[in-house]
This record gives sequence, structure tokens and C-alpha cells, in this order.
Amino acid sequence: MKTTVIIPTYNERDNLGDLVDHIFDLNVGAYVIVVDDNSPDGTGELADKLAADHRRVRVIHRPDKLGLGTAYVAGFKQALAEGADRVITMDADFSHNPRYIPALIVLTERVHIGIGSRYVPGGGVVADWGTHRKFLLPLLPARGATEY
Repeated sequence: MKTTVIIPTYNERDNLGDLVDHIFDLNVGAYVIVVDDNSPDGTGELADKLAADHRRVRVIHRPDKLGLGTAYVAGFKQALAEGADRVITMDADFSHNPRYIPALIVLTERVHIGIGSRYVPGGGVVADWGTHRKFLLPLLPARGATEY
């Protein structure tokens, strides 16, 4: 089964290369689609270099900062057009740790949808999250893992 990881970006030049390396180091055969919203820091150019260096990287360049939701839609359309059987979404800032990708792949061999969440038992947040983001955690209901 073909697995594609969608990574929306805006000013993620400092993280993108390391994230793609981490994904490829997992040796799960994943493809990567970077959806860049015209980052002024050169993220799009770095994404193009990664695509030139790795046949499993694709880049979608968008003309402006158009939002996370539409970036995922663009990524899903591209992934499905390229024959993806499984699509994983990740933030480029490592708030979604790529080490969990193999577990998601194993899970989705048994079920149709696998969801990783920082709000389930054993989940968590990165240490450098601001106070305003950490403050929201107690307000969210506890969730258990569910298979569909």
C-alpha cells in the first residue's frame, strides 16, 4: 500500500529538511507532499531541492497564505491522484512526531481510519508550546482511542 505524508508549510525552512529526513529514515516507503503557501523564508525553494534530491517528494506551490484546511485539501487531491492508499497529515514543526508513522501504518492495515492525538492517554505536547496553547488542554474532554 502506498503511504503519502502531507506537510503544509509556511515559514518552515528550519524544520522541513529534518522532518523529511526523519520520515525517510523510518524506512516505510512513504511519499511526501509539501504544500507551501508562498513562504517568504525560502521554504518553497527548499521543498523544490528536496524534490530534486528525492523521487518520493512532491511540492505544491500556492500563491499566498491560503490556510491549513485548503492546504490539506490540495495535498489530499494530489496524493489520491498519485495513487495513495493511505494518507497521513503532519505539521512541519515536529508537533507531530514522525516516529508514530509506523504505528499508524500498522493500525490502518486493520482499520480504515487511524488517528493520532496528543489528547489521548499517553499523548502530550512539545515542551516549547506557549502558555496559551497549554492552557487549552484541560478544557478539552479526554478521549480514548477508537477504531473504525
